[in-house]
Amino acid sequence: TNTFNSTTIAMADYQMESLSAEINFAAAKLARASADAWTARTPEKPRYVAGVLGPTNRTASISPDVNDPAFRNITFDQLVAAYRESTRALVEGGVDLILIETVFDTLNAKAAIYAVKEELEALGVDLPLMISGTITDASGRTLSGQTTEAFYNSLRHAEALSFGLNCALGPDELRQYVPGLSRIAECY
Repeated sequence: TNTFNSTTIAMADYQMESLSAEINFAAAKLARASADAWTARTPEKPRYVAGVLGPTNRTASISPDVNDPAFRNITFDQLVAAYRESTRALVEGGVDLILIETVFDTLNAKAAIYAVKEELEALGVDLPLMISGTITDASGRTLSGQTTEAFYNSLRHAEALSFGLNCALGPDELRQYVPGLSRIAECY
């Protein structure tokens, strides 16, 4: 779905947080309709809809203020609440799985994982989870300083269908980190 920044947290910068659920639901419905239409045309190639939860524009583990390293502009519970609302709307819109993507802070991702699992349980639904992180520069680390292996180990408890990498560096530069992730991942 095209819902990368559609949490109440990210939408608040535009005074549109009240539209978050509606945007997630509509995006899921549109993607579901398109996937179903294409699957009907070519049933030998079924299409699936991944409901996207982006990282938000806040980080739970890094201070946005270099002069106050203890300061955080978001809490774990605020992230959970936002991710739960988005998850509910995506599921109600008809997604087949949830994709937590462009993870640069595993604490944010842990909030998303917790929110997804709690919301799916509340809805009585069991959907696969995919996770994709981002390496931000040539150091091979996430913005919060983790290596690819540390990123995976921090989130492996989620028992995701797959772990991957996306964004920042682009496919050519990210390729060198895939073998290390592949060696340790217990999933796709």
